[in-house]
Amino acid sequence: MTSYHTPTAPLRERRFPRIRGERHGFALAGSVVIALAVLLPIATILYVALTGSGEAWPHLLRYVLPQSLGTTLALLGLVALGTSVIGVGSAWLVVGYDFPLRRLLAWALVLPLAVPTYLAAYAFGEFFHYVGPLQTAVRSIFGFTSARDYWFPDIRSTWGAALVVTSVTFPYVYLTARVVFLMQGRNIADVARTLGARPSRVFFRVLLPVARPAIIAGLALVMMETLNDIGAVEYLGVRTLTLSVYSTWLNRGSLEGAAQIAAVMLIIVFLLLTAEQWARRKQRFHSARATQMHVRPPRVPLAGARGWLATFALLLPILSGFGVPLFIFGGYVSRRLYQFAEPQILQAFLTSVAVAGVTALLTVFIALLLLNAMRLSRSGYTMVLVRLASVGYALPGTILGLGLLLSLAAIDNTVDGVVRSYTGLSTGLLLTGTAASIVIACTIRFLALAESAIRSGLEKLPPNLDQAARSLGKTANQSAFTVLLPLLKPAILTAAILVFVDTVKELSATILLRPFGFHTLATHVYENASRGAVEDGAVAALLIIATAIVPVILLSGPLMRDRNA
Repeated sequence: MTSYHTPTAPLRERRFPRIRGERHGFALAGSVVIALAVLLPIATILYVALTGSGEAWPHLLRYVLPQSLGTTLALLGLVALGTSVIGVGSAWLVVGYDFPLRRLLAWALVLPLAVPTYLAAYAFGEFFHYVGPLQTAVRSIFGFTSARDYWFPDIRSTWGAALVVTSVTFPYVYLTARVVFLMQGRNIADVARTLGARPSRVFFRVLLPVARPAIIAGLALVMMETLNDIGAVEYLGVRTLTLSVYSTWLNRGSLEGAAQIAAVMLIIVFLLLTAEQWARRKQRFHSARATQMHVRPPRVPLAGARGWLATFALLLPILSGFGVPLFIFGGYVSRRLYQFAEPQILQAFLTSVAVAGVTALLTVFIALLLLNAMRLSRSGYTMVLVRLASVGYALPGTILGLGLLLSLAAIDNTVDGVVRSYTGLSTGLLLTGTAASIVIACTIRFLALAESAIRSGLEKLPPNLDQAARSLGKTANQSAFTVLLPLLKPAILTAAILVFVDTVKELSATILLRPFGFHTLATHVYENASRGAVEDGAVAALLIIATAIVPVILLSGPLMRDRNA
């Protein structure tokens, strides 16, 4: 008989049995330090925003916030609508129906995640340009000779930004909805159809309510990515809150004003996190027998024109989110193969690899410390601290970069003042404006990613490994190093790859924190696009996409097999 349940704390604790008989104060202390380091940028922004002179508020309230907030909310609404329609529709098509190329498209629908939003914006800008391939084809087909002969939508607008962001972020909703449809959707839909319900009624009255928590969770990720973007909105001329933070600091020289706008963004982030947590509380899990999981209701076959129409419908978002950037940048690179040997590209590539590699190692190490703290001390305080240390992933890079800039500047000034008072020497800026600040920012932002990946691997291990090792005379630390770590190698490698790739793609925090003359692949593309020479950054863009495809390849196996997806 089908049953529904919500996991409770005791169930989760059996996966992390507490190590009794020893004091583990160091684990709690380490968690406190890490949580404070993650929360420091947030606290700094709020402190600067609330304790400043207040001179910037009248200008912000009159000229900046109304337009920026309205544009941001409009962009979030359009992206939410687009990603939910494409993501949910695609998920149900590949789960509930059988049509040509279904298995290949089920995997290919994840490919747009390999394209950062700023790269998609640069590619769409070139694709929709007057001399781009799309308008050139329109003029050739209809015989137009100038722009006055026809109307064409302007990609440099709010709807254009929404199209760009939707094209590369809908897989978040697709993946979360697909998992729910695989676990429950087809079984429930099959029961509803036997009772005489029409397909449209089954979808809207049965499947959507079941998948609503997963859809909201996916949309929360999409909204956070939308808020985080700065390269796309700047290039397309869409003045969002994120862009206002950047321009208020650099153009008006007002850190206080930038912090106040960032504080408004934090409110939006808090609302998104609240909605996501509410969705998790509402979620239910279907527990079926193993034989039921292997034997699912057959898919509805779509033959003839209907089948190819479904194939075309799924092919469109793939071509939009992945095909267009690959076509544009690939075309430019084919005519600039010599750039692979240029010193600028090589230096940017090596810098990206170095920063991403150090960040991946540091992030995985900290994630292991946090999970070990949870394993050794299952107190409520430790759980709260680990969760606080994971909030960095919800922070847009602009907010994190600004908060970290202010925090590191205060730390550097304090150290300099202390050293001056005792030695008369100046230490200068030790962290501010260095590559270390970028590593710190990326570590804070992607710590949740590493912690989640490793924790998923840890939960798959038998829960009594620690007790078995202890019965053989191993201490808690010896058990962790000799038993758990070797078994967690696949999860640790996955976490390191995910953090590495996201760091290579990172732009918003990097452009705020980087020192002079510091170039990564992302900043190289950004600088060329800012001066209207997207083609000169095509090689770097293609390298970023090639790097980001690695996690997609890792996911490709399970995605091609419904039972394991």
